[in-house]
Amino acid sequence: MGPISVSTHIDAPREHVFDFLCDLANRPTFTDHVIDDFRLERLESVGVGAAARFRLRELGVWMETQIVEVDRPYRISERGRGGRANRIPVVFVWELRPRPGPGGCEVTLHFWTEPSHHLDRLRERLGAERWYRLHWTGALARLKQVIESSARVAPVGVAGGARLPVT
Repeated sequence: MGPISVSTHIDAPREHVFDFLCDLANRPTFTDHVIDDFRLERLESVGVGAAARFRLRELGVWMETQIVEVDRPYRISERGRGGRANRIPVVFVWELRPRPGPGGCEVTLHFWTEPSHHLDRLRERLGAERWYRLHWTGALARLKQVIESSARVAPVGVAGGARLPVT
């Protein structure tokens, strides 16, 4: 399925938005309306190698993602797996482009899945694309609200202890 592309304009420096997105510990801040049980897979939640696992609330499907490529401040690429028995490859690509005029940037999320099993392909034809588009559009609207409000964000911690200081 896909790719599905959704975009929004954010009135904040592109580098600030990039740093926020590149830290997986911040994801529940703008996706908690669609995901539950968000867990970091590694101690380091920023940059290449950072990984997380979460459950899509309405679908009851688990999904995981890992940052595999970072091109600061332009692009973040993530790969993962989801669905039954983690058999569906999933790809997230975040692109940040400067907006013409004073400040701000355009954030575009490209999301797609690559189901190989016929039952997974059938499920996706029965409305998954519409569902994903609706919820990722809502997530970007919430991202815009969080960043533009300059609200203090409480990142997710690693189970069993306080976050390690970043040096």
